[in-house]
Amino acid sequence: MLRFVLRRLGIAVLLVIGLLSVVFLVVHLLPGDPVERALGQERDPQAQAALRRQLGLDRPLAVQYVQWLGSCVRGDFGTSFASNRPVAEMVRETLPNTLLLASLALLLRFGVGIAAGTWAALRHGQRTDRAIVVAALLFYSMPAFWVGVVLQLVFAYGLGWLPADAMHDLDASRMPPLGRAWDLVQHLVLPVAVLGLGGVASTTRYMRASLLETLSQDYVRAARARGLGERLVVLRHAFRNALPPIATLLGLSLPALVGGSVIVETIFSWPGMGRLAFLAVGSGDYPVLLATTFLSAVLVVLGNLLADVACSLLDPRMRAL
Repeated sequence: MLRFVLRRLGIAVLLVIGLLSVVFLVVHLLPGDPVERALGQERDPQAQAALRRQLGLDRPLAVQYVQWLGSCVRGDFGTSFASNRPVAEMVRETLPNTLLLASLALLLRFGVGIAAGTWAALRHGQRTDRAIVVAALLFYSMPAFWVGVVLQLVFAYGLGWLPADAMHDLDASRMPPLGRAWDLVQHLVLPVAVLGLGGVASTTRYMRASLLETLSQDYVRAARARGLGERLVVLRHAFRNALPPIATLLGLSLPALVGGSVIVETIFSWPGMGRLAFLAVGSGDYPVLLATTFLSAVLVVLGNLLADVACSLLDPRMRAL
């Protein structure tokens, strides 16, 4: 097991380095000069040269890349071109908010998805099964930005049940701890729902298909022939063996959550890393954009590594791959 984890970890490190190399080159090929954007109307060549030298943009691209990669490993992401603040400080402020949003969406996706998929598989061919399949297909086909706008119009502006954006109300700092916590929960409902609903649909379909395939295996039929009750057959023999594809889906869902957080955080003005990256693209803020990409890549690769380990625990045959 240790050898399997180390092998996967080595592959993960190489994958992160390769991805960051591509992103670094693409970011530096974006149109526009960050020095000119930072100085605004200032066209003094000496001022531009001084700022370019201060930011390290006068060095060869290969030197910039090596220095940037070494700084990222040390946790030093430089200074923001737009706000002149340390990027590491900006990331520390926004990353917990993104992780909170993504973790709750992940719980929604797999908690509801596994339950709905299991319910549909155990009632295969019945009206309940068909209703769940149709609902899953419907939610899966709806784009996140459209769902977000519709939920805002209905629940925030129409019914007034939930706040439309931000993470807290303006007077949240004066609330007692329980009131502030409840305020946070209310602000979380809509973005978590938007980020997780599409994933619930895909997880439901995967779980239904995997459990139906497992229930048709010979060892399940043999368990039924021995006189075991249906609930015991499902829980002891079928359910666990249907989970490895779902564990793989867990690793594949993390890029969607990280990428989807950019859209959701922008729609709901959620102060997370996705919105920070979106604003950095608009302002040409290379250090912020590279830092958010670096951390997103690390989170995605770590998620895939955890999914591989979970699959190997559920199915020891995976360790030989």
